[in-house]
Amino acid sequence: MSAPDGPVGTERSLGQLVSAASKEMSELVHDEIALVKAQLTQDVKRGAIGSGAFVAALAVLLFSLPMLSFALAYGIHTWSDWNLAVCFLLSFAANVLVAGLLALIGVVFAKKAAKGKGPQKAAAAAKETAAVLQHAKPHPRRLRPTTGAPELEAGERADAVARSTS
Repeated sequence: MSAPDGPVGTERSLGQLVSAASKEMSELVHDEIALVKAQLTQDVKRGAIGSGAFVAALAVLLFSLPMLSFALAYGIHTWSDWNLAVCFLLSFAANVLVAGLLALIGVVFAKKAAKGKGPQKAAAAAKETAAVLQHAKPHPRRLRPTTGAPELEAGERADAVARSTS
């Protein structure tokens, strides 16, 4: 049976330890970059939704005003017998109200996209990880004067692999 880093019961050399550490550090950096990309994608989607709502507000205001204004104005005139000019003003006010609601939705989504701060969170986590790794020191082992092999501490077995890979 073999462990991920070599056969069970063998000590890993310094080169293998450095190689494993650099591989894990590389994987950590790649994971941090993937997290930043995912958070940026989410913020861009929110911004796109907000922009789409603004475009929809303008489209409603520009393209539906003539048809809706005439239909609403003549409908109000038919039901109320008010002056036709007042009826056209009321239909215009209704269209402006709809466009204002769509613009408000756009503002809400734009603020959510700006408030997301996804990349800032990921960058802070990456800085924290780097700070911890800068202060990490390997466990010093005393070497036996006769063989140059590391001395074992109390309770440590020579054939035990000191690394957990879960």
